[in-house]
Amino acid sequence: MRPEQVTDPIAYHGEGPVWSPRWGGLRWVDMLAGDILALADDGTVSRQRVGEVAAALRPRRQGGAVIAVERGFALEDADGTVTRLPELWADHGVRMNEGGCDPDGRFYCGSMAYDKRPGAATLYRLDPDGSAVVVLTGVSVSNGLEWSPDGAHVYYNDTPTQRIAVFDYAPESGLTGQRTFVTIPADAGRPDGLTVDTQGGVWVALNQGGAVRRYSPRGVMDEVIELPVGKVTACTFGGPRLDELFITTSRENLEPGEDPLAGSLFRARVGVAGLPVREFAGRARAGWQGTRDLTGTTSAFDQLPPRSG
Repeated sequence: MRPEQVTDPIAYHGEGPVWSPRWGGLRWVDMLAGDILALADDGTVSRQRVGEVAAALRPRRQGGAVIAVERGFALEDADGTVTRLPELWADHGVRMNEGGCDPDGRFYCGSMAYDKRPGAATLYRLDPDGSAVVVLTGVSVSNGLEWSPDGAHVYYNDTPTQRIAVFDYAPESGLTGQRTFVTIPADAGRPDGLTVDTQGGVWVALNQGGAVRRYSPRGVMDEVIELPVGKVTACTFGGPRLDELFITTSRENLEPGEDPLAGSLFRARVGVAGLPVREFAGRARAGWQGTRDLTGTTSAFDQLPPRSG
């Protein structure tokens, strides 16, 4: 299956595509530029800068968006005003990377170290009341988070493990029972962003593999989209019928002229529809309540550092 190129190579590190009728179509991030990109009906792309890093975003039920920025979260109101919440950590060597919303309207996002050192990252959850929760620790490069159609399972990538993990999910207990769904051979690329279709198929972008693969709910590979770019980063379903797979790519650390289409947005018609985007349910409290830890260890984030900048 061959995709079509939608944009020129306009992003340095394209990531996190999301389709929402609430904001009129597709948005994605030029992560390390700190920009949110938006695709208009005529094919033009606009940019909105939100900080040093724009890691991930999802629509809010009340309008606007919830955004993961370099060291925490921000809220965009329906009028476009962006308010940064207090930073979750002080280490400038770690940044947010990828996330998504659960069926109950809570926004998860995981981090990674800039030098990709093992175990330096954490998966956080922003609750509708504005509090942040530590969900997983000891992660290396947190990526690819999406729920099954019935909401009972969630798929997750810690990229250096070369596996797609699957958790059980319930509103009260959150993510439990982590196990391997699929292991990606190292020579096929590194598992990056992922999405799930209405049949329960899992579509995963293979960074440095130049492809997106679909795995059936039983973990059997049954579709491959090959791209003319090595660094394939993420994918999502969009279009009026949610039957178009949008795919982001990166040219991070590439030399000028190397992999010339890297940084472009692509689209493939794959014969199956995706799930409507899950939205963030809440409004942050006026007073920040700190960070709780659900991992069974003492939280290192009970006292948040002063906001810088």
